[in-house]
Amino acid sequence: MKNTIMLRGVRVHNLKNIDLDIPLNKFIVVTGVSGSGKSSLAFDTLYAEGQRRYIESLSSYARQFLERMEKPDADLIEGITPAIAIQQKAVTKNPRSTVATVTEIYDFLRVLYARIGTVHCLKCGQPVKRDTVDAIVETLYTLPQKTKIWISFSWPLKKGTAVLKKGGFFRFIHKNKIVNLSEVKLENRKMIDVLVDRMTLERDERERLVDSLEIALKKGEGKIKVQTDEHQEFIFSDKLECKRCEIIYEDPFPNLFSFNSPQGACPTCHGFGDLAMLDEDKIIPDKSKSLEEGAIEPWTKPVSRGMMHELISEAKKRGIRTDMPFKDLKEEEKKFILDGGDGYYGVKGFFDWLQTKKYKVQVRVFLSRYRKYEPCPDCKKMRLNPQALSVKIQGFSIGRVVQMTVQQAHEFFKKLKISPFQKLVVEKLIEEIQNRLKFLLEVGLDYITLDRMTFTLSGGEAQRINLAAALSASLVGTLFVLDEPSIGLHARDNHRLVEILESLKEIGNTVMVVEHDPEIIKSADNLIDLGPRAGEEGGEVIFNGPMKEFLKNHDSLTAQYIRQEKEIIIPESRRISSNFIEIKDAHKHNLKHPDVKLPLKTFTCITGVSGSGKSTLLNDVLYQGWLGEAKDGYKEIKGKEQVDRIIMVDQSPLSTSPRSIPATYVKAMDEIREVFSQTREAKALGYKPGYFSFNTPGGRCEECKGAGQQIIEMQFLSDVVLTCEACNGKRFKSDILEIKYKEKNIDQVLQMTVSKAFDFFSEQTKIRKKLTPLVEVGLGYLKLGQPTTALSGGELQRIKLAYHLIHQREKRTLYLFDEPTIGLHPDDISVLLRCFQKLVEKGHTVIVIEHNLDVIKCADHIIDLGPEGGEKGGEIVVQGPPEKIIKSKKSHTSRYLKKYLL
Repeated sequence: MKNTIMLRGVRVHNLKNIDLDIPLNKFIVVTGVSGSGKSSLAFDTLYAEGQRRYIESLSSYARQFLERMEKPDADLIEGITPAIAIQQKAVTKNPRSTVATVTEIYDFLRVLYARIGTVHCLKCGQPVKRDTVDAIVETLYTLPQKTKIWISFSWPLKKGTAVLKKGGFFRFIHKNKIVNLSEVKLENRKMIDVLVDRMTLERDERERLVDSLEIALKKGEGKIKVQTDEHQEFIFSDKLECKRCEIIYEDPFPNLFSFNSPQGACPTCHGFGDLAMLDEDKIIPDKSKSLEEGAIEPWTKPVSRGMMHELISEAKKRGIRTDMPFKDLKEEEKKFILDGGDGYYGVKGFFDWLQTKKYKVQVRVFLSRYRKYEPCPDCKKMRLNPQALSVKIQGFSIGRVVQMTVQQAHEFFKKLKISPFQKLVVEKLIEEIQNRLKFLLEVGLDYITLDRMTFTLSGGEAQRINLAAALSASLVGTLFVLDEPSIGLHARDNHRLVEILESLKEIGNTVMVVEHDPEIIKSADNLIDLGPRAGEEGGEVIFNGPMKEFLKNHDSLTAQYIRQEKEIIIPESRRISSNFIEIKDAHKHNLKHPDVKLPLKTFTCITGVSGSGKSTLLNDVLYQGWLGEAKDGYKEIKGKEQVDRIIMVDQSPLSTSPRSIPATYVKAMDEIREVFSQTREAKALGYKPGYFSFNTPGGRCEECKGAGQQIIEMQFLSDVVLTCEACNGKRFKSDILEIKYKEKNIDQVLQMTVSKAFDFFSEQTKIRKKLTPLVEVGLGYLKLGQPTTALSGGELQRIKLAYHLIHQREKRTLYLFDEPTIGLHPDDISVLLRCFQKLVEKGHTVIVIEHNLDVIKCADHIIDLGPEGGEKGGEIVVQGPPEKIIKSKKSHTSRYLKKYLL
């Protein structure tokens, strides 16, 4: 079976010895409840084996690690093609990585600007062009016929006149007259205009004109002067020289436009676009405090108390009151405290001294607490130096082009007018740029600016940018493995995504998508449904075959939801609140100054197409404004006194360390270590709870420092993660693993799922109490020791929710969620909705950004933003209960929500 990937006896993670035949060159969807083994099949089996075989084809340097790379646990894997994984995680944390650089648009732009960009004078702003002989001739022929002209070049007299005479030049222009070199005294002059030719402009004299101009350019080192008998004067230069300011410029070259190169980067911000500045509001967070009460927050720490005493002493010497609130001090007194003077260093002097100690990690962490970033005043966030920004195409510098949205850039290049000669030079470049922009438009990212840093993208946006980059590479015969590409996409845009995945398939690739969205599932050629449940109860193939047959399957939970035999029930009534949080005049990014009222003690959904301003409103305005981290973007936030605490539960990683696991995050690990330390064997050997931690020396494996794996850095390739040979991935020393509780050692306990551990620790009420919320939010299938770095955005949000359910103290909490349904099957969404409703019933407020229509239909209140993304978004289209939303004719959400309510 040549056109099939054959899998036999696959036992990766919770997959139960499964056999599968997967057709090549098809659009395949892998679905099933959360934790059923979808990622284990798609990423840990198919992609991992594809990557392993790819490395096998490389150099001996790469192959030396191959024997240590784990093969997926399977009896047979045949017919696999080279694989590319496009996952939810942002591409990189590097602030130099932007949408334009990741998609290679910036590389083509740099070459384009180097080829046909027009240099502008830095002093007067006029275009600077090099004059060719042909261009000079055409300019002169615009003068009236029979015009008499004098062609001359400038000659420095320090070179002497003998050379001129030897070359046959005996005349020069003096006071608008032609005179012989011997007739005038030249001692007082530095330069003279040497005459090359005097002629009448006629078309049949073109050859003579060209010869004279070439001689003049050669003798005048690229610069000539042409005068008419009317005393009209023209200066031409074959150098890039401003005629007005006489400044010579260099020809643009691609590296001039790179902010990663010293040749192109802005010297002020070094190509970052912003500057790290001391934030006075963080240094003095409470200006009602006096110096004695600790107004200078960094000096309230035990290490720097001496600085505080010195400041108070210096202030008293100068008659500055140290018991008066900082805000009431005179401006010159505040200036002295901050800037110093008269031999005293001041707060800023202290931070300047710390800058010299930046090689210490703790100092860098300390400095970051009191820092803010402001746009670079010189390059205005364009990252490039003035020379690079002076090069323009149709009046736009490369910095201005990358500040455009994808849609605006697409329009700009569509309307770009270039000469026939330029077209020959750059036609292919413009075609490549337009293709990449077209792919970004097709994946629904028209609202994103090209200079947007990749680490600020959501998981779905990052994945779709990678998809666009893969599309532009035009690969054939490849297995593309995607992890929920519909994340962050409004129902309106799902069909565009399906079209792109279909186009990848059409050119000869196999597209495998892990997905829960019903519309994308229905578009599949072939469907693999795993289950029946999560974790230990999953890992079986419920169905593998064409879509038509899948819809008839009675065993599949997914099929039951698609056939609507099972569905998420709409609440019988909607809560109505008379109390609100009000955001007055929200105007950050693309928000168009709406006044937003968020009802309290209700479940509210913020909806709208991608880029309509949902995350800006919830995170950048409400959350950061509430905490005081953002002072702009709104006029006022009213009603804060009605809430005790605000919590943002987003998709950001819990930690970048593989040592971060669910058990440690919900604090269950503390109790588990205590239980093991109380066993008879542990007491006999003197093992304290710390010995059962892989984060501290003692019982952990010192080869991998408790990580269970080692990362090998590969040149020019992704890093290879290998299981630690000393502990075989168990994280602990062998003598620690001999200590057992109920016949299980610490590693075996960490390999248990949350649900299994909940039953295992039946007598340990403290552990069960910490694990209960994880079960309640539908994460019972996670292993206690699974690294949180491997979890999806939705799983991360639910772990954070579980943590807050455990540590919930305040009665009135405002919970903010950013797409919590990521990675959730409809059956799991119903579990999550029960958690939300339980929180609201306890007097809390839940506000979620969401595209999932099953969640939206269950909300008490909806705020729909739009109508479109980017510049055409940022307004409230409609708000109210779902029943009101579906009556709106302007709302895109309304159109799709109707099907779920009517």
